[in-house]
Amino acid sequence: MTRTVARAIVDTLAELGVRHVFGVVGDALNPLTDAIRTTDGVEWVGCRHEEAAAFAAGAQAQLSGRLGVCAGTVGPGSVHLLNGLYDAAKSHAPVLALCGQVPLAEMGTDYFQEVDNDQLFRDVAVHRATVTSTQQMPRMLEAAVRAAVGRGGVAVLTIPGDLGDQEIDDDRPVRPAPDRPVTQPDDPALAEAAQLVNAGSKTTLLVGRGAREARAEVLRLAELLDAPMVLTLKAKEGFEHDNPYQVGQTGLIGNPAASRALDACDTLVMLGTDFPYRDWYPSGCKVVQIDSRAEHLGRRVPVDAALAGDVGATLRALLPRLEASSDRSHLDDARSRFASWTEDQRELADPGHDRRWTGRLRALADNRDHDIRPEALALAVDRHAADDAVFTSDTGMATVWLSRFVTMRGTRRLLGSYNLGSMANAMPQALGAQLWAPDRQVVAFCGDGGLSMLLGDLMTITSYRLPVKLVVFDNRHLGMVKLEQEQTGLPGFGTELDNPDFAAVATALGLTGIRVTDPAALDDAVRRALDTPGPVLLDVLTNPREIAVPPKPTADQGRGFALAKVKEALTRDRG
Repeated sequence: MTRTVARAIVDTLAELGVRHVFGVVGDALNPLTDAIRTTDGVEWVGCRHEEAAAFAAGAQAQLSGRLGVCAGTVGPGSVHLLNGLYDAAKSHAPVLALCGQVPLAEMGTDYFQEVDNDQLFRDVAVHRATVTSTQQMPRMLEAAVRAAVGRGGVAVLTIPGDLGDQEIDDDRPVRPAPDRPVTQPDDPALAEAAQLVNAGSKTTLLVGRGAREARAEVLRLAELLDAPMVLTLKAKEGFEHDNPYQVGQTGLIGNPAASRALDACDTLVMLGTDFPYRDWYPSGCKVVQIDSRAEHLGRRVPVDAALAGDVGATLRALLPRLEASSDRSHLDDARSRFASWTEDQRELADPGHDRRWTGRLRALADNRDHDIRPEALALAVDRHAADDAVFTSDTGMATVWLSRFVTMRGTRRLLGSYNLGSMANAMPQALGAQLWAPDRQVVAFCGDGGLSMLLGDLMTITSYRLPVKLVVFDNRHLGMVKLEQEQTGLPGFGTELDNPDFAAVATALGLTGIRVTDPAALDDAVRRALDTPGPVLLDVLTNPREIAVPPKPTADQGRGFALAKVKEALTRDRG
């Protein structure tokens, strides 16, 4: 059967179950978008910025475990994909980027808009190739898909603009990428790990996203060892609910109970995690690490037993070798601390907190304008959101409040730029999530800085009538950056944002806009936003001076913060 290169690509995507291709149209992509136009089951989603397209494709890949696809035309169009593709790469999400290129005869001549895509995407992609002959298709597409799915990463296929509508004679069936093999370590490694774990008396588990498919085995391990379970943020969606062993997160967004559970252990078992912050690992304990990616073993903290293999399969082989604990004191201490901290946080999030005498004293120091507490906003969203909601969060303070106050109960899902740490990810990831699950509630925790960076793609949400709920933590600052500056003794500088009325902007763009300035109106506004059909932007003016106290505040941080406040006051006086 004779068909064009573009038709072969789109047919292959359809057979692989790809439902959406995100991008911005352009001349080099015209044959591809026209083939999508005439194909049932594959929809072109025209975004306002290619970065949003890449974030949306990466979101679908992470939620589904299947291939996500985005596209950028020649030159700048492909360059704009880069940040979203880096996020997919660092999240090990299988994403295919289809990139346009100048005509074949002009390649290498510094032609108008020419960019060397193979060089541009060298660092971000597990596979990259440029099609230079029709005879290479569809084999090169198949190789790209196999690399993206098989290796869990980004593949980039570049197609010159004059190749897309040329014909090929190849109708062989699509051979999808095989599933990644399930492996486990050999017996000597298992025996060594079991000996280390059995010798310990206070074991703590550090559980990451890579253990999500092994929930039953991980819970059985915690039960057997009476071990508190510290979760990375990406493990929150799989392990937080119905778990009598979990004690929340560690790191700057974490809590004192999780920090204590790590510091007090004599044995640390790491399960499917590459938690990057070395300062938060315990010292003086034995470390056992299980990860399907051998390159993760020992790269954050020295390990005494490194087990390369699937977490579930490895634990099924390891559990029969382990001895049951007879001492719950380590677990009980961690859980008690966690319950106490959680109760304190709930009090801070109570909308009536600032009306009580303790709250009035606190407000004199940090909330004299009586802005809405971000803790209260996050907790209200948790209270009213559906049990199968999909949450996304912008990097920064929005993620802090989500991690502390939104529980992953029911079948809730969670996405964020938790490895790359990009700004502006929450809204485009929500866009992709809503198209992936049109019947589920999708809620984006947006920072005001992140939202404004890709504000134009609010129009994509309205164009495709996506009922996304955007919750904006409008504190008129780059809040996390300001906090980082102040902790080191620097006054906040360059972090203030001259924001518009985001609700009014949203209304002008076709969304329902709701603006909240009164703490007493917060709960009803959140409920109304989540219940309103169609896309909604909830713009909540939150306290810009709110501080997320880290689990282990240091004296240096306290001195730095105090010094920063003095400098800020002097700056205001001079102004």
